[in-house]
Amino acid sequence: MRLAVTGREGQVAASLVETARGSNGLEVVAVGRPELDLARPDTVFAALEAARPDIVVSAAAYTAVDQAEDEKELAFAVNATGAGKVAEAAARLGVPVIHLSTDYVFDGTKDGAYVETDPTAPLGVYGASKLAGEEAVAAANPRHLILRTAWVYSPFGNNFVKTMLRLAASRDEISVVADQWGNPTSALDIAEAILHAAARLQADRNFAAFGVYHLAGGGETNWSGFARHILDTSRAFGGPHASVRDIATADYPTKARRPQNSRLSSAKFEGVFGWKAPGWRVSVESVVRRLGEGA
Repeated sequence: MRLAVTGREGQVAASLVETARGSNGLEVVAVGRPELDLARPDTVFAALEAARPDIVVSAAAYTAVDQAEDEKELAFAVNATGAGKVAEAAARLGVPVIHLSTDYVFDGTKDGAYVETDPTAPLGVYGASKLAGEEAVAAANPRHLILRTAWVYSPFGNNFVKTMLRLAASRDEISVVADQWGNPTSALDIAEAILHAAARLQADRNFAAFGVYHLAGGGETNWSGFARHILDTSRAFGGPHASVRDIATADYPTKARRPQNSRLSSAKFEGVFGWKAPGWRVSVESVVRRLGEGA
């Protein structure tokens, strides 16, 4: 099985390449700029055709949530039009597409975890562009899995875990929002889930359960709880540590509004594919340990 994943520099692509390394009969090819540039739709098909995939993983995205408020055209070009072109290219190549989306398609007003059938209502440009991308992917390729995930971190790229460790190296206390709730999700776990789903698609040519799924880390917390576990784990491994002070969203104003509740239920994915993410604390500990070892 050969997967082509867009977003060569991203956390999910790097995690897929690492997770697949050494697996017999499995190859992951990461494609990205300049060969494939979602802001230049004319590059998409040729780049994916050259990768000769059995399945396309659409992981490239514009993810600057606050900056998107000032760059709406670019955010939609990449996250909506570009994502649609990736799905269209996969359809032309006769293969399924697995597309990564986000918890930010919801407004955060629900009491409890969101399921796939809940109404979407993004609060900002980023979430709106990702929702438009979901619609474009579904329209372009009927053989699609759209995986909404949340609060992604990994040993790769820039993310919340790395930010907390960096700040702890120079501060005694870090202020972190305590009234936004969600599911911290390791990109390494996302990669495992994608490979599990891809194997199912490859083995079952009559697979009929295409559509939208939620795929997030096990359990829930707020940003300050996430930060505390990162830093407590770091201290246990001999790394930097700082205390965490709870603040409200209103105390940390940002250009783009965030959903106060973006908890996702991944029960549908577990039921269909038989795969469940580890508890978020376990996955955080694994990543923090790796970062402390310089891996």
